[in-house]
Amino acid sequence: MQNRPKSLQGPLSPRLSVYHWHVAMVASIAHRASGLALILFVPLYLWLLRGMTGSEDNFELVSVWLHSGLGKFSIWLVGVSLVYHFCNGIRFLTIDAGWGDSMDSMRLSARVVLAIAAAAALLLAVML
Repeated sequence: MQNRPKSLQGPLSPRLSVYHWHVAMVASIAHRASGLALILFVPLYLWLLRGMTGSEDNFELVSVWLHSGLGKFSIWLVGVSLVYHFCNGIRFLTIDAGWGDSMDSMRLSARVVLAIAAAAALLLAVML
């Protein structure tokens, strides 16, 4: 490491602040974030299921929560996460299969997936 030129010295394992951000990188990070959002939604989903199948009081509580701002935002967030994660997962599978693995194709497919997710976000916002 001491033999490296001064201009090349930096962290051996670069952090996000070192990289030049591009659309494929954003798509990859957003894929991880959407997967995390989907996993974190599972306990809430189980609470919703339990409330919907329990007593009338539990059903009313869950119904009121679902119609609140936080409930609608949660459903919107998980809906957008699900659409994005599904579409980007298919994108990753096609890249792994060797289809569209050039840099231009990866950038284009990332833009398409982000556009689909944006359209789904608008559609879900209107529907909720």
